[in-house]
Amino acid sequence: MPTASWNGAIIAQANDDQVEIVENNVYFPISAVKQEYLRPSSHTTVCPWKGTASYYDLVVDGQTNATAAWYYPEPKDAAKQIAGHLAFWRGVTVER
Repeated sequence: MPTASWNGAIIAQANDDQVEIVENNVYFPISAVKQEYLRPSSHTTVCPWKGTASYYDLVVDGQTNATAAWYYPEPKDAAKQIAGHLAFWRGVTVER
């Protein structure tokens, strides 16, 4: 069962058949992510084949991990399988 954790908290957990693996990143369904740890960020990036990514900061026990989670609100057709999913980086531990 894939799990994402940071600063001692489990941020997301989902069954194997609920996640999408793209470019070796585990994309969790938004419904499997604990929303209380997410704070919207104004940061965006652009991927030529996935589209424009939006970010969340993670906030756990008063500590902030800026732009540690990202998602594609409107992914391009080539990446449509990650619509409604979110991935992590910047020190977030993701175990498959």
